[in-house]
Amino acid sequence: MKSSLQVITLGCSKNTVDTEHLLGRLGDAFSIVTEEYTGKVDYLLLNTCGFIGDAKEESINAVLEAVERKKRGEVGKLIVFGCLSQRYSSEMPGLIPEVDEWYGARDLDPVVRALGVDPSDAVDTARYLSNPGKGYAYLKISEGCDRRCSYCAIPHIRGAHRSVPIEKLVEEAAALAGKGIKELVVIAQDTTYYGLDLYGRRSLAELLQRLSEVSGIEWIRIHYSYPADFPEDVLDQMATNPKVCKYLDIPLQHVSDPVLKCMRRNVDGKWTRELIRTLRQRVPGVALRTTIMVGHPGEGENEFNELLDFIREAGFERLGAFAYSEEEGTYGAGHFKDEVPAEIKQSRLDALMELQRNVSLDFNRSRVGSVEKVIVDDYVDGILVCRSKFESPDVDGEILVKYDGADAGELVGNFIDVRIEGADEYDLIASRI
Repeated sequence: MKSSLQVITLGCSKNTVDTEHLLGRLGDAFSIVTEEYTGKVDYLLLNTCGFIGDAKEESINAVLEAVERKKRGEVGKLIVFGCLSQRYSSEMPGLIPEVDEWYGARDLDPVVRALGVDPSDAVDTARYLSNPGKGYAYLKISEGCDRRCSYCAIPHIRGAHRSVPIEKLVEEAAALAGKGIKELVVIAQDTTYYGLDLYGRRSLAELLQRLSEVSGIEWIRIHYSYPADFPEDVLDQMATNPKVCKYLDIPLQHVSDPVLKCMRRNVDGKWTRELIRTLRQRVPGVALRTTIMVGHPGEGENEFNELLDFIREAGFERLGAFAYSEEEGTYGAGHFKDEVPAEIKQSRLDALMELQRNVSLDFNRSRVGSVEKVIVDDYVDGILVCRSKFESPDVDGEILVKYDGADAGELVGNFIDVRIEGADEYDLIASRI
């Protein structure tokens, strides 16, 4: 009998891709069980996150829970890898000695070898999908980051930017399409930097065109684009290529010049506002998602009020926000004092999200009565859980369709047309046409 293997993945979608690549490299050497499985397993792997305080705490708690399972005889060998162990490689083995082996986040081959399998370049693009049956998958186009934002530990954890060659990504996309994937969510620490290290030029637009030529792929969505030196040929793809969604996730973090300077973002407020205008002019109907940070050093009441004015002006269809937390090893931790009290950070966060709720509600209400093509992600209790081009999986709202047809289960992972009939701040109600 094959040994049983369970992998629990914490953190972002980039970690999900790492886990899927790891399992793909193992081939059929193990019997894979789901993350939710609570029985005995021969091997338990934890893919950890170590980006910010909350994520580190979640990862450490997961490791401690796994240790308890091991003590109860429910786990044979416990292996931890990913961002947390990469960031704290010298400390973690001594702190939690019950873990059998610790590995980092930059190379999966040591983990593969620890499981008794020889790594092979022939399976570099192999993926074991963690959400089988669904119609979307993430495609990680590069690793690491050359930016040096003051608050971010990613370059210390993941290393320098390294693009995946276009040919490998096209091969991977074709394999995913062969498994029923119809939507690719293109991700990286910075997608707009793609290709500079391999081709001497920003090549995201070329990659999008090549991916759109893969048979079976119908939607391509872009996440995590850096605002500085944004490659405008990407906008041509979004505006004219029917497979490239008019959707862009572009984390701006702030708009006030003093804060952006402290953040070392290499842009100012004027550039940021002009970029948003350009995006909307060049790609009519685009849905913009951004991420905002409050409470960073340099942010006083005036800077925060400027940020609120910008959010009203920009009208982001989608927005996430979080409060600054000082991270050891970053430029900010070494050069700035975290002076904004926690209660002020929280009140600013609450005010920002209350403003965004109204912006999102207006956008969703504007769609009532429209007919939209959606992809069905799930079927739960008589409801088809769907998304349009304006909603990305895991981070945005959903379109909920009441449906009792006998073919409901067969619709998951496929496209249908719906009419939008109702809206709230996050989700929409629709009927199938």
